[in-house]
Amino acid sequence: LVSVPGCCSARYNLALLACFGFFILYALRVNLSVALVDMVESNASLAKNMTSNVCPEHSSTLNVPRNTTGVKYSWDADTQGWILGSFFYGYIITQIPGGYLASKIGGKLLLGFGIFGTSVFTLLTPLAANLGVGYLIAVRALEGLGEGVTFPAMHSMWSSWAPPLERSKLLSISYAGAQLGTVVSLPLSGLICYYMNWVYVFYIFGALGVLWWFFWMFLVSDTPETHRSISHAEREYILSSLKDQLSTQKSVPWRPMLASLPLWAIVVAHFSYNWTFYTLLTLLPTYMKEILRFDAQENGFLSALPYFGCWLCIILSGQIADYLREKQNFSTVCVRKCFTLIGMIGPAVFLVAAGFIGCNYALAVAFVTISTTLGGFCTSGYSINHLDIAPSYAGILLGITNSFATIPGMVGPVIAKNLTHNNTVGEWQMVFYIAASINLFGAIFFALFASGEVQDWAVSGYHLHRN
Repeated sequence: LVSVPGCCSARYNLALLACFGFFILYALRVNLSVALVDMVESNASLAKNMTSNVCPEHSSTLNVPRNTTGVKYSWDADTQGWILGSFFYGYIITQIPGGYLASKIGGKLLLGFGIFGTSVFTLLTPLAANLGVGYLIAVRALEGLGEGVTFPAMHSMWSSWAPPLERSKLLSISYAGAQLGTVVSLPLSGLICYYMNWVYVFYIFGALGVLWWFFWMFLVSDTPETHRSISHAEREYILSSLKDQLSTQKSVPWRPMLASLPLWAIVVAHFSYNWTFYTLLTLLPTYMKEILRFDAQENGFLSALPYFGCWLCIILSGQIADYLREKQNFSTVCVRKCFTLIGMIGPAVFLVAAGFIGCNYALAVAFVTISTTLGGFCTSGYSINHLDIAPSYAGILLGITNSFATIPGMVGPVIAKNLTHNNTVGEWQMVFYIAASINLFGAIFFALFASGEVQDWAVSGYHLHRN
């Protein structure tokens, strides 16, 4: 089996376009948390007098005339919580249907229209906010519906595009776009709010998404067989590398699938990882503002730093994982387990440490950054493991694990908000403790029960032997 060089190949073009797609997807997801600060009248959220006075203020004030033309709304803290959480209520609904649909109609259309729909609803966000908070919550939930199909659709496409020994590389390139979207859109949304007006946050990112959609629909195809400009050598290379891995079975083997312990190992790891990830994603700006007392302008860049580290780590660990499997003959399961352990225990340790350094904000930022960066190892750990154990049903499996993994996005921030009523350092340590112990549990569970082999129920002949 001669490998075909990656440069300019159809599979790497797919990875890059997907990377831009996930970049836009996360930019559309995160921009509201930044814009919301500007959309709300400052006296509406009474957090002002609750700011803890543990740490001294230290913000370099920028004497730039700030744009104040944006409309302000009087939403209280609870309402803001609902607005931020509404996304996940849509997101969780389409996970499993997304995986199932992708296996039926192909991932290209599903992913394309998922991002297209999300972009259109983003463009409608300022209008919805004007109509009332109910409309805004509905639009955000609809965005969630659109984004819910994207990861299962992409996993489903990779099951017919990624040669087994290039899986970590290709998937890490495509999914790293999500971190990059967070990195760019956090500070950029802040700057747009600062110099222009918050409505442009939604207009600019929404328009980018629509633009991306045209490229995606034109340049991408569901399988190597149907691709317009793929080289003959590359098509043969991909198809022959996958020939023993895919099932021709039309029906989905639900029962053995749901009874499969390796699948539940991924579920537990995915849930645990996301608990920390979502808690930080939604609450890091609050922690920096209320405890470490940063100015929002610094805040955008410093909130983005951890995700930049994570992005670098995802790309590098994807290369390392495939190198270990291909050149050093490490077994797939060994690589997946080691990377998951590093990617979950590392963050747990540094997260707890971040709660104990008081007002040393340089160290706090460093620890949170290292914690999130190490999390990037998980992409080549449990995150790709769906494709190892059942390539044909990878989209459906991801739908299942991501449904469970969306629950932390819904409850994690709510629990954290309830624990930090007085914004004391002790309360925040509690939040970090909970996240770290959930991470530890997930890492150990995955290390005990994960598998790297294609499972019996995921291959064509399985039903014949049974009956």
